[in-house]
Amino acid sequence: MGFFSDAPKPSDIENWVCVLEANTDLDVEMAKNYLSNLKIPSNILSKRDSAYSLNIGEMAMVYLYVPKEFEKKARKALAELEGEHPGFNSEEE
Repeated sequence: MGFFSDAPKPSDIENWVCVLEANTDLDVEMAKNYLSNLKIPSNILSKRDSAYSLNIGEMAMVYLYVPKEFEKKARKALAELEGEHPGFNSEEE
């Protein structure tokens, strides 16, 4: 049982799938721009509390969503991005 075993889960949004979750806006913004260059639409949902300078835990999660019909293409693209940039985290199902 890890320290973050009760980490928040991505919100369920109708017809959208979370393909990335991170503790920093930078990782998610980079992924969004990468997907945009591949003509894959995406949206960011930030649960980061701007009143606090936290980048760990429940108040700092940032999620990247794509329409369900783009999920496979987005996951493949993010896996390729992970290969080019080790340490980049894409959410695995």
